[in-house]
Amino acid sequence: MQKEEKQLEHTLESLIQRVQDIKNSIANLLVKLENEYNILQWPSVLDNFALLSGQLNTLGKLLRNEKVPPLRNSILLPIALSGDRDPELEKVTERRVIAFNADVVPHYLRTKPEPEVEERLQPVLNRASSLTPEAAQKQINAMNKMTSNIVDIIKSHQETMEKEANQKSSLSQTSSQADTNTLLSAVLTGKGFKSSGMRRTDMAQQQSNMQAQQQAAQQKQQGNAHGKVQSSIKTNIKQGSSTHPYQRN
Repeated sequence: MQKEEKQLEHTLESLIQRVQDIKNSIANLLVKLENEYNILQWPSVLDNFALLSGQLNTLGKLLRNEKVPPLRNSILLPIALSGDRDPELEKVTERRVIAFNADVVPHYLRTKPEPEVEERLQPVLNRASSLTPEAAQKQINAMNKMTSNIVDIIKSHQETMEKEANQKSSLSQTSSQADTNTLLSAVLTGKGFKSSGMRRTDMAQQQSNMQAQQQAAQQKQQGNAHGKVQSSIKTNIKQGSSTHPYQRN
């Protein structure tokens, strides 16, 4: 008996945690719908619905687990009713229930849907029960055919998108990042350009020669002005020796 109670307690803790996660997800979605409806994008809404769907599936798997005791065999009964404020109950229910009285019990311990929900559900149940097995099977076949067509359309679009993606990836590359970088360096910094004229040393030598010729021309003009031409060539004549190197004694 103690083992079953511990197992039930562990199951209830897991259920409370899963339900709390679902509650938080719903609260976040409602906050977005109320405060961010101007900038809210459809993919974000789909992500929230996908999260809720996954959490509900996890809760369903937990309830269908073999280790989970059948909760239908457990009965929840109010031990005591009180109209006084209960701080512990208020804390557990996040201030939704402040007192466990006769007005609260029918809503929180009900085993049937609320009257409004039950009224909306009853016509659907009556219509379903009035169908003959042949008509029900016919509607099931029509629904299966419709869903199969939708699946085929989705697969066809998926194959087309994958084919286009493969074609784009198989195209030969028409550009080179290295060549682009080289071109940018040449345009922005002049890297890689070679001068079409002479080298710097040749240009310096030619410039010096031109300066020397200009100086010589100036000296020539000055010499003509004084009546004497000064030669720009310096000579050093040495006096020859009086003795012959091969003179006989």
